[in-house]
Amino acid sequence: QVQLVESGGGLVQAGGSLRLSCAASGRTFTGDVVGWFRQAPGKEREFVAAITWTGSSKDYADSVKGRFTISRDNAKNTVYLQMNSLKPEDTAVYYCGRSDYFIRVKSDYGSWGQGTQVTVSS
Repeated sequence: QVQLVESGGGLVQAGGSLRLSCAASGRTFTGDVVGWFRQAPGKEREFVAAITWTGSSKDYADSVKGRFTISRDNAKNTVYLQMNSLKPEDTAVYYCGRSDYFIRVKSDYGSWGQGTQVTVSS
């Protein structure tokens, strides 16, 4: 079973940038859709972005469209989330998961990593 590990989070000022990584181990990401979700304190985990195995299709939540970019390097078994123009409301723990479906539904994703904290100060 694939295990996912997120990294790249940190503290950044509003307007700054971060790049998150989601690395797979145990097996490759072959054929998997990979999605990024986030969870702020006291809130439900919400969809952020998803990418298909080939990278030909990408989907973004409206709240991050135009600011975040999802990409993948299958040779490195890694999916990235480039986050630009960060806002305080982007503060959350960010998780990656894999799915058989190109979908925004949290319950269709699994193999969640431990998450990486992103904090945006105003």
